[in-house]
Amino acid sequence: MARQARSNPPSPLRDRYLPTALVTGASDGIGRAFAQKLAEVGFDLVLVARREAALAQLAEELREQHQVCVEARPGDLSDPAQVEAIAQATVDMDLGLLVAAAGFGTSGPFIDGDREAVMNMIDVNCRALAQLTHIFARRMVGRGRDGIVLMSSLVAFQGVPQAASYAATKAFVQTLAEGLRVELRPRGIDVLASAPGPVMSGFGRRAAMRITSGQTSEEVAGQSVAALGRRTTVRPGLLSKLLETSLKPLPRAGRVWMMCRVMAGMTAR
Repeated sequence: MARQARSNPPSPLRDRYLPTALVTGASDGIGRAFAQKLAEVGFDLVLVARREAALAQLAEELREQHQVCVEARPGDLSDPAQVEAIAQATVDMDLGLLVAAAGFGTSGPFIDGDREAVMNMIDVNCRALAQLTHIFARRMVGRGRDGIVLMSSLVAFQGVPQAASYAATKAFVQTLAEGLRVELRPRGIDVLASAPGPVMSGFGRRAAMRITSGQTSEEVAGQSVAALGRRTTVRPGLLSKLLETSLKPLPRAGRVWMMCRVMAGMTAR
């Protein structure tokens, strides 16, 4: 990407990492908030999402507002071939940050759910995330100026009735991030798991959950970026921290029971 003249103020974050970030799920919610936050501090961006029109509009807005280079790459991450195409298209870029924010959830009894929707969710939340992380981490090794943010969740730390498969995908993300943090830090790559609680975004509508309170996508993105390189897991937002505090003393079975009560209210039809 051809670089544009900068009007952004100095940023320790931009100085710490190479100048371009790839953000998945960038057309909405947390992914969009990450894109906006990184553009504010001067990162060039590659934005990935399925919704081509929304992605193109966001790219244009960020170029105009922050004088950064933004490339929109529409793609369906449930398709491994499209993930590989994104990787090939960025092979010559100085990508110093990967923010894997694409993902969605389902809710309701597991056996009553749509099997194809569950398989698609696993493809996006787990397989595509692992595929992208593997590709870009290999490129990053040894440069000493790189970071990876993987979107976990409060539900990643125990089984969650009424969202069993979604919680399982986030448990995969959480444990992957924890392991990679130790593996990759000596090789110059910071890895962070961001594990928010309820977020006021479009997630609830797609997951058929009623989310009436929670943090904003902007809070999640801002606190996650601030924690990168300093922690293994960040739990953005006061509500997330309160839920963590209430669940942490319980045995795992107790946490499952508590999450069952929480989900019963969020998924009542």
